[in-house]
Amino acid sequence: MPNRKKFDKKTLLNYKRVLTEIKMKVAKEIKQISHDASSPQKDATSDSGHALHMADVASDMYDREFSLGLASNDRELLNKVDQALKRIEDHNFGLCSECTKPISSARLKAIPYAQTCLKCQEKLEKR
Repeated sequence: MPNRKKFDKKTLLNYKRVLTEIKMKVAKEIKQISHDASSPQKDATSDSGHALHMADVASDMYDREFSLGLASNDRELLNKVDQALKRIEDHNFGLCSECTKPISSARLKAIPYAQTCLKCQEKLEKR
């Protein structure tokens, strides 16, 4: 493939290290969010025996839903990072999944798990 961009071993190892750090950080966040969201909710009454206000219950439910949404976004990011690590193993890292042209180094430094070049990403977002 004439558009293939070859990274030297040092550069690939650096990207692998960065991606692995992101993976560990995101996995830790997911674990924490899941733990927080699954911790027992307050009963309908507080410790003092007074009933909780409906707004408090609704706020707790909103917080839980929000946390689960964050965990979902983190899982999606974790999947993208895993795919990038797989592309390193398969020697396809840094190539656009749409046009197979090299992804710019600036884009990979900013988003090391990027799957597409900027031009193709803009096309995808317009769809």
